[in-house]
Amino acid sequence: MTSKRRAIVVMFDSLNRRYLPPYGGQTPAPNFDRLAARSIRFEQSYAGSLPCMPARRELHTGRYNFLHRGWGPLEPFDDSVPAMLGQEGIATHLATDHMHYWEDGGATYHTRYGTYTLVRGQQGDPWKGSVADPIVGDDLRVHRSGTWRQDRVNRAYIDGLHEYPQTLTFDAGLEFIEANADAERWFVQIETFDPHEPFNAAVEFRRMFDVEGEGSPDYDWPDYQQVLEDPKVAERVRRQYQALVAQCDASLGRVLDLMDEREMWDDTLLIVCTDHGFLLGEQGWWGKAVPPWYDQTVHTPLFLHDPDQPVTGDTASDDLVQTIDIGPTLLDYFGIPVTAHMQGRSIRPTAAATEPPREYALFGAFGGHVSVTDGRYVYMRASATASNAPLHEHTLMPTHMRGFFTGAELSSAELHEGFSFTKGMPVLRTDAAAMGNPFQAGTMLFDLEADPEQATPLVNDDLELRMATGLRDMLIASEAPPSQFVRLGLPTSGPLRTDDLLCRAQMSLVQASRTPVPAIDSFPDAPLGVRTTVAELLEHPGARQIMQKYAKPVHVALFGRVFNGATLYRAAAALLGPAPWDRLRELAHELASLSEDEPESLTATVPRAAPDGAR
Repeated sequence: MTSKRRAIVVMFDSLNRRYLPPYGGQTPAPNFDRLAARSIRFEQSYAGSLPCMPARRELHTGRYNFLHRGWGPLEPFDDSVPAMLGQEGIATHLATDHMHYWEDGGATYHTRYGTYTLVRGQQGDPWKGSVADPIVGDDLRVHRSGTWRQDRVNRAYIDGLHEYPQTLTFDAGLEFIEANADAERWFVQIETFDPHEPFNAAVEFRRMFDVEGEGSPDYDWPDYQQVLEDPKVAERVRRQYQALVAQCDASLGRVLDLMDEREMWDDTLLIVCTDHGFLLGEQGWWGKAVPPWYDQTVHTPLFLHDPDQPVTGDTASDDLVQTIDIGPTLLDYFGIPVTAHMQGRSIRPTAAATEPPREYALFGAFGGHVSVTDGRYVYMRASATASNAPLHEHTLMPTHMRGFFTGAELSSAELHEGFSFTKGMPVLRTDAAAMGNPFQAGTMLFDLEADPEQATPLVNDDLELRMATGLRDMLIASEAPPSQFVRLGLPTSGPLRTDDLLCRAQMSLVQASRTPVPAIDSFPDAPLGVRTTVAELLEHPGARQIMQKYAKPVHVALFGRVFNGATLYRAAAALLGPAPWDRLRELAHELASLSEDEPESLTATVPRAAPDGAR
């Protein structure tokens, strides 16, 4: 064993493992194949707390956090693996273009590293200022936030592959490695936001997938909603994603090349991972978080090269591992013990050989489904009632993604005695709201071996009883607050009973939420209807009243500014909520009746939007 101990983590964001050749994907990615030839490839790797910053909190702390807290910073009581490494004299460096690190809800993560390089310009990073609105060349998105605008501004300042944030991030990471190649104890994390949406790949990679045709719309940023596009447009979106995966592969190749050149394979640990995946039409959805966390979003790629136990040739492990294991693996490699509060374990072969295998992996987002898998079956537990309550956040850092907790949230805050992992520190407990309501999608149970695409939800009381018991026991082990047990309809002790099961009782919800998107032609063909833009509907007083009736959660005054020229069909999910099609049909029929009452005025004042590939 060499005296040198160095470690490299290469982390991508939203990397769908089914697009990688080592996992059976068809995207050309030769460097992932190179990596697989020198690494252990984990077949049963799962995310835990979701999405971006909750996953990074797990990487630092080695414990689940989505049961107690939504998106937020590291807490004063949190153990941070990079900080622990630094305290032991190990130099640590972060090179990243992941802009959420310098927002309110992520601002304590990068400062746990000894040094860091923050590369600007990804997605909605408030990097370059422009008073004039940028030209938006597509209508694939409903443009419901300001990040799309900032992204278009940022892109104007990126000229060629060498200026892409991903490239600059790897430049910075490789610079650290080159400068310290002869040093003995260091850790560098090279983390890029790619291939997270928008799928903005450099031109040479877009050409590889025929998405660079002049005059073609650059559909590279699908909304988090059901697939509304026609098949040709949807396939183009997937090719845009493939182009960005290919660019990620090329950047990974630069790390592998340097390890070859400097002969680092004998003394350097290498982990390549992601926080979560992305739905690219699977389950009929784009994105994540809004739909349930299906396999494509939580079953993640993970590669480990351990210089103490190198492998040759393609080597796979069926051990059930998670994001919470990455931090403990780094600690193990540097000979530092985990803390008493860490739930993760080292995935190095020596550790795996001495510890019993993990029976269950827990995953979910705050206030959403709480799910558990044993590697074959996956159980996605929704709330027991439509209220999805009670739900509380527990924090000493009351910030969300891009802002503080509101006055209303903090006005209800109470000082709570905390948990064992808060180390004697009391925490604020506030009433909270989830991003969505899992009750609308229902509780689901799948057999991934027989049904890897999760096409057929199961009703099997014996199996659900086992999986629900495993889930409940993991909640107890994680010190989940009492509100989570109430919200999910689970007892805090004793054996579960048939009355505690939800799959059978909520099957009608499951079936309704999985209804395919109805074709636009199935709605009334009228001057006012699903083909009309929201802005145009709001110009007509009668249509405006109907919109107010159906879109109660949304302030109508914002529609025109937020959705601009989006058709009602495309904006339906944002205005009416998940699985909006029954309500949209009712709304469309009322609009059609209104059209019949005032045909002449409508013809004169409300032009009908022409349908296109993005509808």
